Amino acid sequence: MSPAPPTEGLSIDLRVADPRWDVLGDLDAFAAHVLGLASARMQQGGEIAILLTDDAEMHVLNRQWRDKDKPTDVLSFPSDQPEIPGQPQYLGDIAIGYDTALKDAETMGRSLEAHASHLMVHGFLHLMGYDHIEPEDAKVMEPLETEILAGLGWPDPYATGPYAPDASAPGQES
Repeated sequence: MSPAPPTEGLSIDLRVADPRWDVLGDLDAFAAHVLGLASARMQQGGEIAILLTDDAEMHVLNRQWRDKDKPTDVLSFPSDQPEIPGQPQYLGDIAIGYDTALKDAETMGRSLEAHASHLMVHGFLHLMGYDHIEPEDAKVMEPLETEILAGLGWPDPYATGPYAPDASAPGQES
């Protein structure tokens, strides 16, 4: 990993529900590093809750909140709480499923660290209101992801593989 950017103004509540995520090392430092750079790039601080879990829980969450009866790699839940002057803004929740993330990373020939970084950045941008469902929205969101990931030392996730413009993503549905 490259040196961690300052995370001033960013608070991360990390919950690890699946111990397999420990393969990434110090998960608090990992999340602070990735989201610190995303926060700095977007000039947006606040509070974020992150759940690192498995496909079983992602399946439940995806069914409950999106009416999709299958697991997925990342889900984002932007906060609808009003901003309170003088208090940190609660930005929302991000959930990432280990099984699908690992399978997708292997399919793309990427390390789990690179792919998990992408999923965190992707989820963070959703919390900021970005989307990728419509092609015009994707033209805004995807270059931001690519730029942030480049700052972390990772290649463009959209250049090749399942996320490339001509392919469909295997698990990406946040």
